[in-house]
Amino acid sequence: MRYGYWMPVFGGWLRNVEDEQMAATWEYSKRLAQRSEQIGYDLSLVAELNLNDIKGEEAPSLDAWSTAAALTAVTNRLEYMVAVRPTFHNPALLAKQAANIDHIGGGGRLSLNVVSSWWKDEATKFGVSFEQHDDRYARTAEWLDVVDSLWTRDHCNIEGRYYKISDSVLQPKPITRPRPTIYAGGESEAAKNLIAQQCDAYVMHGDPPERIAEKVNDMRVRREKLGLGPMTFGVAAYSIVRPTEQEAKAELARITDVKASAAGYHNYQQWLSGTQLEQRVSLEDYSVSNRGLRAGLVGTPQQVIDQVARFEQAGVNLLLLQCSPQLEEMERFADQVIRS
Repeated sequence: MRYGYWMPVFGGWLRNVEDEQMAATWEYSKRLAQRSEQIGYDLSLVAELNLNDIKGEEAPSLDAWSTAAALTAVTNRLEYMVAVRPTFHNPALLAKQAANIDHIGGGGRLSLNVVSSWWKDEATKFGVSFEQHDDRYARTAEWLDVVDSLWTRDHCNIEGRYYKISDSVLQPKPITRPRPTIYAGGESEAAKNLIAQQCDAYVMHGDPPERIAEKVNDMRVRREKLGLGPMTFGVAAYSIVRPTEQEAKAELARITDVKASAAGYHNYQQWLSGTQLEQRVSLEDYSVSNRGLRAGLVGTPQQVIDQVARFEQAGVNLLLLQCSPQLEEMERFADQVIRS
């Protein structure tokens, strides 16, 4: 199992807790990244939203790509899975940025997490067009064609519905071969078909291991039908590790004490309407982002270790952790789970 975590570029993950003692600043992100690779973490997911989805639209949030480039330069081993939304980025220019960061890291430390945008208000406020769900995935498919083409060959000519490039040359190419890993997630048919065809890894919202096993098997079947090889499978999970089950449950109760008036709930209905999830999300689920509590990494160290083993049996290669406060809880998880 590889262990990754979400970089807290929004200042935390809890919609019911105003101050999680993990500021959305460069200083905190740098400190967290440097410490995390010392204690056994392999990867950090750097999310991309120009408005703060967790703490409210007027709260600060860091830019994903400049943050990832800077973090790559001040760390030695950590992989950065940087989120990218095709509607916000020209694919040829993004391919150039990504290749440059791959060189900064020495190869193998830059990957993409391709996300089809869901937040209409954000797009409007930043002057970006907002498309309906399946149209976004059609754009994403073409966007990925441009990026992959420029990473792998020169003098590219592509004329599609959304993008056109003529005799385009990208140098230097990424160091990573055959290309930096492309991760993506999604639960609609459009999303799963795209991921099976064009991505290297499938990342999933939090769910119990038995449900994740079904998703892994479904994606494997899709890949086999296309004649494509194996994928990496990742799961988002919120972790609470405590000496006793009672203490873990007390912390769980604290963070899910729903306050529907909190700033982070402003876009709750818009988020639901902008996605096509396989399961409805309750306000309690939404109190922690990415359905992380459903993964069940809550309990004593041994209970969490046993749950990690169940995810491994389900075919999961990567856990993407959220916790709060991030630095202190990641230290606890590393000491009592990763290195146990």
